[in-house]
Amino acid sequence: MFQSIMTPVLALVAWTLVMWLWMYATRLPAMQKAGIDATKIQRKGDLDALPVEVQRIADNYNHLHEQPLIFYVLCVYGHLVGVADELNIMLAWGYVVLRILHSLIQALWNFVPVRFAVFAASSIVLVVMTVRNVIAVM
Repeated sequence: MFQSIMTPVLALVAWTLVMWLWMYATRLPAMQKAGIDATKIQRKGDLDALPVEVQRIADNYNHLHEQPLIFYVLCVYGHLVGVADELNIMLAWGYVVLRILHSLIQALWNFVPVRFAVFAASSIVLVVMTVRNVIAVM
């Protein structure tokens, strides 16, 4: 399980789908309660009537399609060119744990200074993975 850099990729994909389920499990009932007709939604602003707790979960789901793209590419690259050593695998797992923590902070609490610190830590992990991959190619 911990010998392949592709396993953390699968873990983050699975977490993203958990957030997708959580988003719809909260959003659809909230839309119904707010009287929002899904067939009339034209832009994100049409969902502003939803409770902020519901919006935060959807925002996090969107965030899981932004920076993690870099993570996915780094892991696939490392796997394909043979740079997926033990340290990069540990870094990949660290990134996944930090992103899950980021999701939980945003969805449940959203104290921005803590959320930002976790985001910054995950970004540093990506920088370290990138630098290690670049050095390995040279």
